[in-house]
Amino acid sequence: MANKTVIKILTDNGLKVTPQRTAVLEVIMDLNNHPTADEIVQYLRISYPHIPIGTVYKILDKFFKLGIIDKVKTDNDLIRYDPVKTRHHHIYSTNNNSIQDFYDDNLDMILNEYFKKKNIPGFIVEDFKLQIIGKEMNNT
Repeated sequence: MANKTVIKILTDNGLKVTPQRTAVLEVIMDLNNHPTADEIVQYLRISYPHIPIGTVYKILDKFFKLGIIDKVKTDNDLIRYDPVKTRHHHIYSTNNNSIQDFYDDNLDMILNEYFKKKNIPGFIVEDFKLQIIGKEMNNT
């Protein structure tokens, strides 16, 4: 049985609660590491060995269009999926293509003030998300 949070997200967005939709959203939320579509399919195949890849991609596309999840693009053009809706940024490691959520209220305040003062002609800043790119250092 799907968890109540997943069911609420689907119904709040006007979607029919199906086993495929609940399974995809649960995987994205459970993996908690910004999974790729292929990683989602691999994980789903444990419980749903015959789920079509096309179905997973259609569900991901629908979730993205409705704002249930976000897409995070890496340096090597890999698309990862993020279910976190609160304001945050990402730290992307080029060593292993991993993405971690990065929360910093002070950074948000600085960026917000900057864009309030900065006049970009013909453009209104509605939101901002940083992707901080670097390499993980070996602490040994």
